[in-house]
Amino acid sequence: MPKPATPPSSVSARLLSVLGAFGPGSPRLTLSEISRRTGLPLTTAHRLVGELAAWGGLERDGEGHYQIGLRLWEIGALAPRGLGLRESAMPFLEDLYEATHQNVQLAVLDGNDAVFLERLSGREAVHVFTRVGGRLPAYATGVGLVLLAYAPHEVQEAAISLPLKRFTEKTIPNGAVLRRVLADVRRQGFALSDGQIELIAVSVAAPVHGPDDSVVAAISVVVPSENGDAYAHLPAVRAAARGISRALGAPSARRLPSPVHRETFSAPG
Repeated sequence: MPKPATPPSSVSARLLSVLGAFGPGSPRLTLSEISRRTGLPLTTAHRLVGELAAWGGLERDGEGHYQIGLRLWEIGALAPRGLGLRESAMPFLEDLYEATHQNVQLAVLDGNDAVFLERLSGREAVHVFTRVGGRLPAYATGVGLVLLAYAPHEVQEAAISLPLKRFTEKTIPNGAVLRRVLADVRRQGFALSDGQIELIAVSVAAPVHGPDDSVVAAISVVVPSENGDAYAHLPAVRAAARGISRALGAPSARRLPSPVHRETFSAPG
C-alpha cells in the first residue's frame, strides 16, 4: 500500500486510518507497518495503537503484531444489516444448505460491492473466494447482480459508469452489457452468474425483501460449473429468499410467487 501524500489531520481520521490499514491480505501488522501504511509518524501511530488496544479495538499477539480486536466485532454485530438480518436468515440458509450441500451465501450491497454476511459450505463444495465480512465487486457475483438490479437508479448508474475489472473471460466486460444484464435480472427476478470470478463456479441468486418490500439482501447457491446445474437449485433458492423476506415482514412474501422462466446472459469474451 503506497504511503499517503498527506497524513490524516483530525484525531478521528487518524484513528480510522489505523483501522483501515488492516485488510484481508494484512490481518496482522507491526507498529512500523501501521505507521508506513497510514503515513503517520511512528510516535503518533504508537500512541493511537495503544489507545485502540486499551479500548479493545486492537489486540497484540505474542510476536508483537497487532490485529483487529473483538470489541470491533461486538460493535459490528449491532449493525442492522448485519446481525438482525443474519439471525432472521440463518434457519433458511441452513435448510438451503441441507437441500443442496453447496456453498450458500447471504450478502448486502455496500457501494459497488457485495458484502458477505454469511457463508455455509461443505467439504465437497466448489472453491469460492468469498468469506464472512469479505466483499467482491457486485457486477461479478450472482448476489451482487441481484442487489444492483434492485438498487436505486443512481447506484446502478454509478456502477455502470465504472471500468469493470475482468477476472475471467466470462466477466461482464463493460457498462453497456451490465445495463442489459441488470434489466434481465429485474425481469426474471433472479440472477445466474456463470464463471465471472472463477471459471469453475456458477451461482444462482435471488432477492430478499424487507418490511417496505425493498430489496435488502440477496442469497445464492454456488455450484461447480461441471456437473453442477445451478438452475436446478433456483426453486430452493427462491423459496429460501421468500422465507427470509416473510420473516422480515415483507408484504410481497405473503403473495404467491410468479412463474419462473429460464434466462441467462452471455458476456462476450
